Amino acid sequence: MPELPEVETVRRGLQPVMEGHRIARVETRRGDLRFPLQADFVRRLDGQIVTGLGRRAKYLLCDLASGDVLVMHLGMSGSFRVVAAEGATTPGAFHHPRGDARAHDHVVFYMASGPTILFNDPRRFGYMKIVARSALEREPLLKGLGPEPLGNEFDAAVLADACAGKKTSLKAALLDQRVVAGIGNIYACEALHRARLSPRRSAATLATRGRAPTDHARRLVTAIRAVLNDAIAAGGSSLRDHRQTNGELGYFQKSFRVYDREGEKCSTPKCKGKVRRFTQNGRSTFWCPVCQK
Repeated sequence: MPELPEVETVRRGLQPVMEGHRIARVETRRGDLRFPLQADFVRRLDGQIVTGLGRRAKYLLCDLASGDVLVMHLGMSGSFRVVAAEGATTPGAFHHPRGDARAHDHVVFYMASGPTILFNDPRRFGYMKIVARSALEREPLLKGLGPEPLGNEFDAAVLADACAGKKTSLKAALLDQRVVAGIGNIYACEALHRARLSPRRSAATLATRGRAPTDHARRLVTAIRAVLNDAIAAGGSSLRDHRQTNGELGYFQKSFRVYDREGEKCSTPKCKGKVRRFTQNGRSTFWCPVCQK
């Protein structure tokens, strides 16, 4: 499932063709994705000007002039494709041809400025929902999400306070969207390796008895920010379904230090360990038992 860097990459790809532009009309080629589309879904989008395109955790937020917000989630296999008015896109160096299964183009946005934006989702785990901006904070999909890891409000003190007294593992805490929003299995593994912290370590060790941040918390926040920014710069990670909006593959997977690197030599300088894998909370965890303590 796409994590924060993949969703942010998609947002940046859609922004030039959506933000400040009018949606001429919307076509829905089926009545549901993961959930049924609202009965007035098309009516509330047709003719609307997109005033902003943001992101919250793994959700895309499309602000409309009407005061509504189109909340979009990619699910497991969802992707957007931007097609220019002449019907062609320009693939880049990491382009991977898409399949011809246009039957999976479920929602189509015809922009008044020319481009067509298609939402393709073979597995239909993605979803879209229109919410009034005034009700967004109460929206169940977004309510309770933790701070954005790249935002100013996220620092060692905030992370330590959220983890103080927790009986769970450090990796499980990072995957808890109430602790920090948008981090999934891949980037939790990568951040923990950069911070040289064991995924098995107790999350409570990020805080002192007085809930102040420990050095572990400071190292981890620095590592989280670094790995997410590096991944965004690389266009995200393409393992199965992630594509950028022009059809290109993200390529951060070429820079993984531990994820999917079982048996390889640890990349930490002077470390003689090898990357190992074990199952943790039903997910594969990759780590170096020598340098991650």
